[in-house]
Amino acid sequence: MKTKDFYSVLFLLMITLSLFSQTSGFYDFKVKTLEGQDFDLASLKGKKVMVVNTASKCGFTPQYEDLELLYEQYKQKMVIIGFPANNFMNQEPGNALEIRQFCTDNYHVTFPMMEKISVKGKDIHPLYQWLTSEEKNGVMDSSVKWNFQKYLIDENGKLVDVVYSKEKPGSDKVMAWLNGK
Repeated sequence: MKTKDFYSVLFLLMITLSLFSQTSGFYDFKVKTLEGQDFDLASLKGKKVMVVNTASKCGFTPQYEDLELLYEQYKQKMVIIGFPANNFMNQEPGNALEIRQFCTDNYHVTFPMMEKISVKGKDIHPLYQWLTSEEKNGVMDSSVKWNFQKYLIDENGKLVDVVYSKEKPGSDKVMAWLNGK
C-alpha cells in the first residue's frame, strides 16, 4: 500500500470512529410526563433548561416554591423540568397521581413534571447518565448527591453547570446563568 493510500484510509477511519463515538445530546432525549404523555426535549430548543430531581418528603422540598417563582418570572426564556426520584432515603414514595396532587396542592407547581425516575445507581435514567458523565455530555462528570440538585442547560442544549441541593433556585449562580453573566 502506498503511503498516500495509507493516510487516506487512516483519515476515513478516524472520521468514521469520531462519528460513532459522538454521544447523544440533550435534545435527543424523549421522556414521559407525570401523566404519561411523551415529552420531547427537542421542543425546548432556544430556551435555557433547569433539570431538577425532586422529592416530596425531603428537607429541600420547600424549594418547589422557589422553583415555581423562578419559572413564573422567567418562563419566556427558561423551562424548569422536575424529575421525581426516590433514590435518597425513600423521600419520594408516591405514584404519579400522588406526586401531581402534592405538587399542585402544596406548591401550585405549573412547570413540567416528568415521571418518577432513578437519578443514580444501576437503573439510572439515560438522561441522568448524560447529565452526570463527561464522556456523554462533553463538559463534566458529576454525581447526584441529593434531592433538588439542579442541572443548567443552555439554549443550545449544552450542559453548563450543576447547582447542588443546598443552593436555592434563585441563587447568584443561577441568576448569572439566566441573565447571561
